[in-house]
Amino acid sequence: MKKALWTIVFFVLIVISSFILIRFYPYIFAREVRGVIVSVERPVNPTAFVGVGAGAEAANATLFSYAVAVRDTTGEIVTASTEDRQWAVAQVGKCVEAKYYPYPPWELDKAGTYFNARLLKLYDCSTSLATPAPAPVLESPSLEPETEVTPPIE
Repeated sequence: MKKALWTIVFFVLIVISSFILIRFYPYIFAREVRGVIVSVERPVNPTAFVGVGAGAEAANATLFSYAVAVRDTTGEIVTASTEDRQWAVAQVGKCVEAKYYPYPPWELDKAGTYFNARLLKLYDCSTSLATPAPAPVLESPSLEPETEVTPPIE
């Protein structure tokens, strides 16, 4: 009886952990990219969409979609598609911190690529944000007591 109970508990834990891994795969394996924007393009030219309902929502998502390419500090150009409207103000040559979410490997036609790139920070590369300031050097206290040096009297 005790063995059967542990088997059921183990099975339930496997099912729950599998559900969490499958459901939240992009968030668990998200990649944070810091680098320079190489390109931000709209795959579809903005046009006027008239309509209501589900068709209007799809048109709205298409209207605000972008293809984003960022060169990270290792030189790799990381690309993604996104519907984040913040990319509308991003310009080529600006520095950026972004979070890229991967497609899960069971989506075979998209595996290994990223979607929904989130713009976390956008700044000019020439500012101090591009290269963090060095940490201040803290002097360690000396074990020897401080002695005052008095000049010789002449």
